[in-house]
Amino acid sequence: MSKGFDDLLSKVSQCSKKKVSVAVAQDAPVLEAVEEARKRGIADAILVGDAAKIKEIADQLGIDLANFEVIDEPDVVEASLKAVSLVHDGKADMYMKGLLPTGTFLKSVLNKEVGLRTGKPLSHVCVFEIPGIDRLLFFTDVAFIPYPTLEDKKCMIDYTVDVAKACGVEMPKVACLAALETVNEKMPVCVESDQLSKMQDAGEIEGCIVDGPLSLDIALYKEAAEEKGALDRKVAGDADILVFPDIHAGNLVYKSIVHMVPCKNGNILTGTKAPVILTSRSDTVEVKVNSLALAAVVAEHLK
Repeated sequence: MSKGFDDLLSKVSQCSKKKVSVAVAQDAPVLEAVEEARKRGIADAILVGDAAKIKEIADQLGIDLANFEVIDEPDVVEASLKAVSLVHDGKADMYMKGLLPTGTFLKSVLNKEVGLRTGKPLSHVCVFEIPGIDRLLFFTDVAFIPYPTLEDKKCMIDYTVDVAKACGVEMPKVACLAALETVNEKMPVCVESDQLSKMQDAGEIEGCIVDGPLSLDIALYKEAAEEKGALDRKVAGDADILVFPDIHAGNLVYKSIVHMVPCKNGNILTGTKAPVILTSRSDTVEVKVNSLALAAVVAEHLK
């Protein structure tokens, strides 16, 4: 089991080397990330975009473009379609956002002819290495589905379980988070969390252990579970996956950790035929490299 991103990078070395297709690659942090990924043996890259601008930025960074395939397409929309079609056609294993609007990027992902749609909802998975916690934590959904329905949450769990298993977690423990650890009929989040737990009991959610509703402290810390008399819960202090009730709760926790804790993280978009790396402009090169490593092990798992 990968307990941190160093373990995850070691796991990548056991996979066949992957190839990432980058849409609109004329972006310095993205070029730095794919160069670092190449050096570490995570993935080679196909750079689709304005070739002159890509070369200009690469020269400034001291990156030798002889190590990459470059496809010249100055038009942003066409570049995204060409880049995603490489993954659709099996010429690349994963798809990465470069310097283009998120909406344009997602339109290419969902394109009926050359995209990566599966007919299921898309969802975001974030993986954290946090000091004091002896395992990777998997968060869903902190960035994509605003108000997930019960069926959305089932999909979110299924996707994140696959990601966790790709990272070596054999039987992921899933905590459906709420403000309380008891079912309150006046709080729909608590009711849905209980329903998801019962769905797993009934075999409707497989390959994991699901418990909810659970407060965050009980999900992560045995001491808190003991203090609150909750050690008998299926997921008490051992959660691998945290399912947030909505984007507000997830995003607030995500940003609190990123900005206040010396952590490592990586992110991918799931619900697609191949891993999609949708990082933010504010994400560091390290986050982008971690996201590429995460996508690589998921791509290997999907095979």
